[in-house]
Amino acid sequence: MPHDQQNADFDNAQTQGNTATLPASTKPRHLPMYRVLLHNDDRNDFEHVIATLLELTPLTREEAIERCDEAHHTGCALVIVIHRERAELYEEQLRSKSLTVTIEPDE
Repeated sequence: MPHDQQNADFDNAQTQGNTATLPASTKPRHLPMYRVLLHNDDRNDFEHVIATLLELTPLTREEAIERCDEAHHTGCALVIVIHRERAELYEEQLRSKSLTVTIEPDE
């Protein structure tokens, strides 16, 4: 098969079917990262905060205790850094359990 015919067949194969092929110069976009911050409050006791962090985040018990203690002593603790969509979900879920949390861009 002539070289030009092979290229034409290859190009046709790339554009047919359900698979789209991106040009080689296209670089993957990185999702912006966000910090999920736990704030100290006078409504929740340590056990509730720790149990909630264990239920809704990938933190270990030791990490949850550290975050809870840090928020208690400094007013705020970093829970996790993750892409924006997931950070918003963590914020919503943690707030539904009465925790005081915010998210902010990770710069």
